[in-house]
Amino acid sequence: MFYVKNLADGNGEVFFGGMTKLKLKYVYNIGRDYFKEVNMNRAGGYVTALNGFAAYKAYRPNALPPVPPLEMDAEMVELLSEAQYGLGKLDAVSEMVPDMDLFLGSYVRKEALLSSQIEGAQATLEDVLDAETAGAVNLDVNDVINYVNALNYAIAEMKVLPVCNRLLCDTHRVLLQGVRGQEKNPGEFRNSQNWIGAANSTIQTARYVPPTVEDMREAMSDLEKFIDQSEMNILLKTALVHYQFETIHPFLDGNGRMGRMLITLMLLNERVLHRPVLYLSLFLKTNRVEYYDRLSEVRNKGNYEQWVKFFLTGIGETCKDSVQAIMKINDIIESDERKVAGETATVKRVYDYLKEHPIVNIGGTAKAVGLSYNTVSAAIRKLINSGIVSERTTAARNRVFEYSQYLAVLKAGT
Repeated sequence: MFYVKNLADGNGEVFFGGMTKLKLKYVYNIGRDYFKEVNMNRAGGYVTALNGFAAYKAYRPNALPPVPPLEMDAEMVELLSEAQYGLGKLDAVSEMVPDMDLFLGSYVRKEALLSSQIEGAQATLEDVLDAETAGAVNLDVNDVINYVNALNYAIAEMKVLPVCNRLLCDTHRVLLQGVRGQEKNPGEFRNSQNWIGAANSTIQTARYVPPTVEDMREAMSDLEKFIDQSEMNILLKTALVHYQFETIHPFLDGNGRMGRMLITLMLLNERVLHRPVLYLSLFLKTNRVEYYDRLSEVRNKGNYEQWVKFFLTGIGETCKDSVQAIMKINDIIESDERKVAGETATVKRVYDYLKEHPIVNIGGTAKAVGLSYNTVSAAIRKLINSGIVSERTTAARNRVFEYSQYLAVLKAGT
């Protein structure tokens, strides 16, 4: 007996009555001849799956690269040139700025927050940083912290692994570990049909139905080969890979966050960036409706070019904004380091900790830097007197402090 299950987040799965997930897998492992193709275009098209009242249309993507190839008109060439210049400048600045690795810790948290906000997370940067100080207090914050852990895991694994399906699955397992979605087979490609739509939508009324399980597995295999073998310009390649991943939707949950993370991983994998300093989520959040519309335009009309131009515009704008943010942070740090130049080594150690953790309490900082509570308390007082740190709380106990100017730069766009 066939039935559908709606999920609270607007995604759904198709099940068959009385069948376990193991048996369900074989239901979908039927020949492609079972599906009727309709409305195929350059990017792919919808196929009708199942029969009768259970019938629905799922998308079947064509393998990359596009055929015919991307049309490199004058606008595309100019956008590509600007994006490549911006990326080169950003990479150079990130290599020259002292303490860049400390700044990256906070920058990654910002990206994690923005990517989660695109999915509807209700949290602020302060929520995330406060949670790391005092313990996570809500599900949205836990999701963001897991994104940070997943991205850091993937970057570490890329020392021995290229961008491949194994890396994506392992990273996905970290992304959903112990948070919402942990029951949706973290680290595994789906064995059931999913769909995207309003909370009460069915598979027949969904806004978008990704490929069937069999088509999904073939599409992910093709995508892995494209990532490994294509010699296409890396920015064009990354734009196409992001589109294709989001179209395939290989996991039951976390596809949006994984797809945006994949952008950064692709650029690191090709050594275009030496540090993970480019994150597109602020641009995509700001232009969220257009982002989804342009992905749909590729699926519905095969128009890759308009999506790639949008993506390159985002790369160019994000590079400019990131360079400005890094330079502002660098100016703040240079100014504040002059203020603490004559202070003791313990004050300097606490100040260095603030560069990576701009919201702190005394107890947590003492434990992290290996100093006594009273020593850190005295150091914080000196940093307050220097105008570097301010207090976020008014309570006599469990006081929380922030690196105010530094935090203000990080908060932009959140």
